[in-house]
Amino acid sequence: MGKKGKKKCETPSKDKFEALPFEGKTPQTVVLLLSSPEEDILIKASETIYVFAEKGDENKVSLLGFGALEPLCRLIAHNNVLIRRNAIMALGTMAVNGDVTVALKKTDVIPSIIERLSPEEDRVVQEFATLCLASLSPDFVCKAQIFDNKGLPPLIQLLSSPDPDVQKNSVEIIFNLVQDYQCRVAVHELGGIAPLLELLKSDFPIIQRLALETLMNVTTDKDTCNTFSEEQGFEKTMEILNNKDLNDLHAEALHVLANYLSDSERVHLIHQGGGLATLMDFFLTPNSSEIQSIAVKCITRLAQSSENQKMLHEQNVEKVLVDYLSAADASVKTATCKAVAAMNLHLASKERFRELGGIPALVKALKVECVELIEAASHVLADLTHNNHLSNMAVYKAGGHAILVQQLQRSCPKTVANAAATLCNMAQQEAIRNSILSHGVIQALVEPLKSTDTQVLVNTTLCLAALACDEEDRAELLSAGGLQPLVNLLRSYHKEVLQSACLAVIVCASDEPTSVEMCKFGAVELLQEINQSVKRRSSFSESAMISLLKYNLSVKYSLTDHLTSTDVVSDGFYDAGKAHAGQRILTLEEFSKQPVNQQRPIIAVNTAIEQRQESDHQQEDVTQSVSPAEKPWKMVEDVSLQVLVKETKDYILSLDDEREQCAALARMVSEAMGGAVEMEKMHAFPWVLHLSELKIQLQSNVIPIGLITRGIYRHRALLFKCLADCIGMSCTMVRGEYDRAWNEVLLFGVDPSSGRRSLGPSRFIVDLMHRPERLLAVNTPAAVQYQYI
Repeated sequence: MGKKGKKKCETPSKDKFEALPFEGKTPQTVVLLLSSPEEDILIKASETIYVFAEKGDENKVSLLGFGALEPLCRLIAHNNVLIRRNAIMALGTMAVNGDVTVALKKTDVIPSIIERLSPEEDRVVQEFATLCLASLSPDFVCKAQIFDNKGLPPLIQLLSSPDPDVQKNSVEIIFNLVQDYQCRVAVHELGGIAPLLELLKSDFPIIQRLALETLMNVTTDKDTCNTFSEEQGFEKTMEILNNKDLNDLHAEALHVLANYLSDSERVHLIHQGGGLATLMDFFLTPNSSEIQSIAVKCITRLAQSSENQKMLHEQNVEKVLVDYLSAADASVKTATCKAVAAMNLHLASKERFRELGGIPALVKALKVECVELIEAASHVLADLTHNNHLSNMAVYKAGGHAILVQQLQRSCPKTVANAAATLCNMAQQEAIRNSILSHGVIQALVEPLKSTDTQVLVNTTLCLAALACDEEDRAELLSAGGLQPLVNLLRSYHKEVLQSACLAVIVCASDEPTSVEMCKFGAVELLQEINQSVKRRSSFSESAMISLLKYNLSVKYSLTDHLTSTDVVSDGFYDAGKAHAGQRILTLEEFSKQPVNQQRPIIAVNTAIEQRQESDHQQEDVTQSVSPAEKPWKMVEDVSLQVLVKETKDYILSLDDEREQCAALARMVSEAMGGAVEMEKMHAFPWVLHLSELKIQLQSNVIPIGLITRGIYRHRALLFKCLADCIGMSCTMVRGEYDRAWNEVLLFGVDPSSGRRSLGPSRFIVDLMHRPERLLAVNTPAAVQYQYI
């Protein structure tokens, strides 16, 4: 275009300059002549400088070194038209050189250059003045000077110049200026939208591109978009998109439309006029990866409001998205996933996407090596499968569940979180859950439980809660080492992490082995701390504690001092005394391995009969070679308790009346524990010495309850509870103060006239200490005396 399109000439060497058509003067001499007071000399000198500068960058730099810049900057404001013209041509030509541009920035020439943009100046002056400003305008300071010196209005006027060079330079300057917000607004206010749109019809692609790039910036403003609409901007931009010969401009054109269509009202108007359908048709035509990527980004921007989602759905945008998921370019598929995620907020779109086969394409995207695509695809799958059985089944049929289990091992936290969320959603259906479990998901969830990312932790624990429904799955979690990191999450102060961890604990506490293991890791103490905090406690933490204690009756009794009739005492139960808040309750094995101390003994229950077979003897050689510290721990056999259990089953169950059964069992317990003791003689009852002797005899702090023959309230209450639970007799056990404990039973009264049961049952405390046949009605003076006095 114009003079800038001419082929560059050979440049002279550094040591010798060409002879100049100015009476044989050297360039340096000609530069000196630029300060002449004679106009004829100035005309010839400035023209000679222009011709010399046009021949190459080396000449431009030489002129800079000779000091040509200062006189040229002065001469562009000369009264003589020819001098002014030649000077601006020379300055504009030199300004395209980087070194000259740097030097020009240090001058105050911009106001003089802007004056040369006047309509009174000829086109050549306007061309080189705009060329000069185009070189300066990328600089932040120069942009401010151009704007402050009212350079924008004449530049907008020059957009309509018949000279394409002037148009190109002017739109380039404006493009640089509109990188700043105040200039973007000013372009609109000064009427710049219409001439910019007119430039889209230019015969020169560079002008069209610059106009589009400028529109990309200014259409981020709402008022500008309104004017853009009034000036038929959408239609004019669509003309470029529909012209295959201009496909190198399609990317910029799409960016402009994306800005324009960010407003729901404008989308509605375009939709009514059929413009949205035309845009969708363009999206479906074969395009380059770059265009497809921009297209889906445009859809994503459009889909930010529910109104736009509805209109896009009406135009079957899901077909475009499914089509783009088959693109070869990973960046296109990544951008498409984000568009699908935006459209997923519209329920009907969600269903259509599934119906069009979008889910298998997403599953396929999980198999690539592109981290960004995997993250985006997994995010969409998490959205699609939320409360949607059909989508869950579609992912399952596509084999997505197996791939998602593998994604749990990814290093990208978002991908892991998305995979866990999707698997959690799918696990709601039993058939799918079993298949997920068969791919080793329990093991795969262990490492994410150690993450520091809150969303990973929330989704992983929820997934674990959804999957660990069966005993064997919880056993796998235990053996995989997953319980300790799960319990550690109870230390979190993040509300969602804490609640989801509590939920997982509730599920995992459904079995005794996992429940006991979590207690070993301090779950009870952590939940105690949580439930004592006003800010951290919740129904989840309270339920987690209840669930955890269900299979840890020893811990429950230490913490709550109460066992209900449904809490069945079995082998392994032990009474460690009342626990203090926050105190970790040791396991029976840990207690048994402690050195004998002066503290109260731990009373243990063990009714199991050891199996003595020949195989035991075959192992003797092996066990003899193992030190005592390395031998597996086991409870001491309690033969005395075994005898009591047998007597209870043989005798007590033979009695028909429940009151007689209760009284008979009370007598049996009393006799086993040293018989009835009058209240006044309790101080002389030698139970303390007896227990101390047993500890020394056993060399252990743990005493089997059957060995106790001198027991008081708490020992008798435990033995009664143990034997009653063995025969299915309903009773509770409550700990009081000062070694007191008692059992409550629920018995029906008898009508003296008929000998039949009364309608309502009553609660009684069983006297095991003083008068074993006595049943004390709860809350009566006798019962209160037994409990507290």
